[in-house]
Amino acid sequence: MTRLTDAGRRAPAVTDGDGSKASGSAGEVFAAFLRLGCTSFGGPVAHLGYFREAFVVRRRWLADAAYADLVALCQFLPGPASSQVGIAIGLGRAGLPGALAAWTAFTLPSAIALVAFAYGFAALDAAAAAGWLRGLKIVAVAVVAQAVLGMARSLCPDRKRASLAILAAAIAALTPGAAGQIAAIALGGLAGVLLLGRTGEAQSHARFAVTVSRPFAVAALAVFFALLVLLPVLAAASGGLGLRVVDSFYRTGSLVFGGGHVVLPLLQAEVVPPGWVGRDAFVAGYGAAQAVPGPLFTFAAYLGAMLPGGVGGIGGAALCLTAIFLPSFLLVVGTLPFWEALRARPLVRAALGGVNAAVVGVLIAALYDPVWTGGVHGPADFILAAAAFLLLTQWQVPPWAVVALCAGGGFVLARAGL
Repeated sequence: MTRLTDAGRRAPAVTDGDGSKASGSAGEVFAAFLRLGCTSFGGPVAHLGYFREAFVVRRRWLADAAYADLVALCQFLPGPASSQVGIAIGLGRAGLPGALAAWTAFTLPSAIALVAFAYGFAALDAAAAAGWLRGLKIVAVAVVAQAVLGMARSLCPDRKRASLAILAAAIAALTPGAAGQIAAIALGGLAGVLLLGRTGEAQSHARFAVTVSRPFAVAALAVFFALLVLLPVLAAASGGLGLRVVDSFYRTGSLVFGGGHVVLPLLQAEVVPPGWVGRDAFVAGYGAAQAVPGPLFTFAAYLGAMLPGGVGGIGGAALCLTAIFLPSFLLVVGTLPFWEALRARPLVRAALGGVNAAVVGVLIAALYDPVWTGGVHGPADFILAAAAFLLLTQWQVPPWAVVALCAGGGFVLARAGL
């Protein structure tokens, strides 16, 4: 499908079924990404570092400049940036089978772990009162706070974007549900055009060759938008829980800018108010998601396993996981042929700057509710959350270790009656 190389460099290629080219096998891609799926802790930024080491430095599947361009594209798209980069690398290496192999191998280990956690959670009576569960809800405060801090430093470097982030936080906090978060992001893009139109940061013009045909890309984009429009109609007409779930998770995967932790408020708005997943179960699962490698979007597998009415379990996990990642497949395939021309436009860069600032604001609102309100209920909880934040940001302790420490800390606090 997509050939990711420096301009002027050629490599042996084989023809994929739709006339595009690839230079490796899906099995090779699967093996490389499975190792990363089992070891890539640390979130999206860390994942991109692992990918560069694995595919640029060691395997030389693509050049550094091509990789940087690919990362820029996936930062622009809604959805999980690191997973999209992986999908694109697999696409370039082994066509559509390679893209599917890359996603499956990178996603499967954490998805299996979170589904197992969901079954363990469901097997416990009154699990929300357990000390270790209390610790998982507290560690989510530290993890999201770290994400807010890191993203604010890079995405809100001046007064205009910092002010825009706080305005977006106010909109998201005061307008309940997904409507407030989507409105904040949309207004962020508009404000970016108005406020940053002449100061949009210039992008690198490193190029990578694209062999996805434009008609094929347009077809992928058409499917993306058709599903975005038709799924709510079909879900409303059928009234069945399955279609409503697919609609919710597909829409979330289509509208989350920033990926990673930013999916938290949108998913919370989709599954908690209608009673599909309880508030405590949601926050606890999010805390557990910090302890596993791979993409944070596999949190969808946990939520799917927790669904009621016969939709949950392993089938529900697979359904939600597929629905939330499907937009990423369609968008990566659909935008690669057009990205080089689009990203050079100043207004696009300015809108992207505003959207990124608004994403920080949405995450600030999520840090308050549901993360803080669901995890911190007294001085002892606050102290444990502060200690976890210190370990993550200053001592550089791996997230999985901090999660384990907080689970134990929550157990101790509960036993001590604090």
